[in-house]
Amino acid sequence: MNFAGSFKELQAKLMPLGGKWDNSKENMVTYRLNGGFMNWSRQSGNISFQGKSKDADSLKKSVLSIIEDKSSTTELKDRVSKLLKALSEGMYEREEIIAVSLLSALCGQNTFLYGPPGTAKSLISRRIACAFSQPDYFEYLMNRFSTPEDVFGPVSIKALKEDRYTRKTNHYLPKAEIAFLDEIWKSSPAILNTLLTLINERIFRNGEVVEKAPLKALIAASNETPESNQGLEALYDRFIVRLMVGPIKNSDNFDHLLSQRPTEAEIDVGNDLQVCADEWLHWQKQIHAVELSKETFTIIHLIRKALVDQYDELKVYVSDRRWQRAAMLMKASAFFNGNSQTNHSDALLLRHCLWTEESNREAINAIVEQAVKDAGFDTGIDLSKFDKQKEQLDAEIHQELYYSKDIYETEELNGEQYFVTEFKDRSYYHGRLNRKVFIHTNKMKTTDSFNPIDENGNSIDDLTCKFDGQGTCVIGEDNYDEKNFTPVVRFHKGDKKSKVNKRLINSLLDSISETKEQFIKTLSQVELMKQGYEKNLKSVFIPQEKSQIAIQGIEEQITQLQLRIKDCERMESLCK
Repeated sequence: MNFAGSFKELQAKLMPLGGKWDNSKENMVTYRLNGGFMNWSRQSGNISFQGKSKDADSLKKSVLSIIEDKSSTTELKDRVSKLLKALSEGMYEREEIIAVSLLSALCGQNTFLYGPPGTAKSLISRRIACAFSQPDYFEYLMNRFSTPEDVFGPVSIKALKEDRYTRKTNHYLPKAEIAFLDEIWKSSPAILNTLLTLINERIFRNGEVVEKAPLKALIAASNETPESNQGLEALYDRFIVRLMVGPIKNSDNFDHLLSQRPTEAEIDVGNDLQVCADEWLHWQKQIHAVELSKETFTIIHLIRKALVDQYDELKVYVSDRRWQRAAMLMKASAFFNGNSQTNHSDALLLRHCLWTEESNREAINAIVEQAVKDAGFDTGIDLSKFDKQKEQLDAEIHQELYYSKDIYETEELNGEQYFVTEFKDRSYYHGRLNRKVFIHTNKMKTTDSFNPIDENGNSIDDLTCKFDGQGTCVIGEDNYDEKNFTPVVRFHKGDKKSKVNKRLINSLLDSISETKEQFIKTLSQVELMKQGYEKNLKSVFIPQEKSQIAIQGIEEQITQLQLRIKDCERMESLCK
């Protein structure tokens, strides 16, 4: 028997069996269960069993049934997909909201539904409760007159007579598995403070007794977000998923809504689809074993940087606790989609985790989507290093092999370079005499008038020169003909130098080739990773068009690598 996955993947698969692991050896991992021993080679993936015959056979049978059950993850994804289809029946334009709300409940997180009245927020909560097998469900509409008794249960009169302060919590929030609190921010501080402990620690202090709360998920709703400086930030932070529930936009969907009977809150979900308590607990352990991919970390870091850069505008702060819970949501998405590590689609769920109020929701959505697009694949190759090398090589090529500016025909006089031209001097009686005029090269950069010099270095005071800013010098005055003089360019900027050391050229070509090979290697890796990846991106919790954002980013990554390779080829041609 062989297992070709990672140690963490093997741990995740065998977690339901219990048992103990020993991974202290470099190449061998040992697993012990009920007197049986399993040895797994990290290098070859080979699995062998030891121990008493009965114990070893029992362990082998259990391990075999799990490892060779290749359809288990696919079956779970199909099951969740069918469950979502059942829960979304008759719920127009609420499919994604129900999907993400269910995912939140499946991994023990809390959800906040934000939107105007009459947009089916309470209906969504009741539908989520239908996904679970016989859950204890609690629902309450908060208002400013609500008391702790309405939410946590009445005080027991019998217990009071015995000098004990105890609430009767059956059928109230402390005993609920799924709960819905409507208009949550309208409640009193006494309720909200107790609620904070209950949803954070999953415990309820009932008098002198601390009771464990079986709460799997709390769904809250409101048509407003909590106002700042009201002491509600800590409670609001516990709602990891925040979903906008707006009115139906599509006219056909709206017409269907008007034509059909009122949507039922309770629907018939088959027992084979419903989630029972034991498997929910089992899934929590398996979700923890899912790995965050390198690409997911890249996306998170890009988002964090964008939030810092735009803090003055958006005023969005994300706590460490919130990031940790959001990571758990992404892991859960990967798990229920049949993957052992997260991918770009799972990271898109951060769109629903980071906004704080309606004014920054669209901006956060754009930041997350851009980060997913920019992340591409992590190849383990530092492209910035090779980009810098390419830029340095390009600069060296142009410096050593090509003229970086126009080189003019000049003559040296007294250690400096001058443009030289001739004039016919009219001051001579028997005719005109050619006379050399020297113009300093640095005068070409100015448009000021100046006097040239003669071959002896003496200023010609009765002759004035002036460059026009376009490279032409106007010369004339007194006894001289006025003349336009344009210095002759010997070598133009960009012309290749004729005499260059061949060893230098070969060295540059070798360096370019090495850099190009790194880009080709990276491109091959990305193209290989892309094969079949689009199929893995399909998620039951993310709309298909959103998953395409990741594909667009990967295709852009491939395009940029191809451009880098072409640029290297351009540099090679410059050297030849």
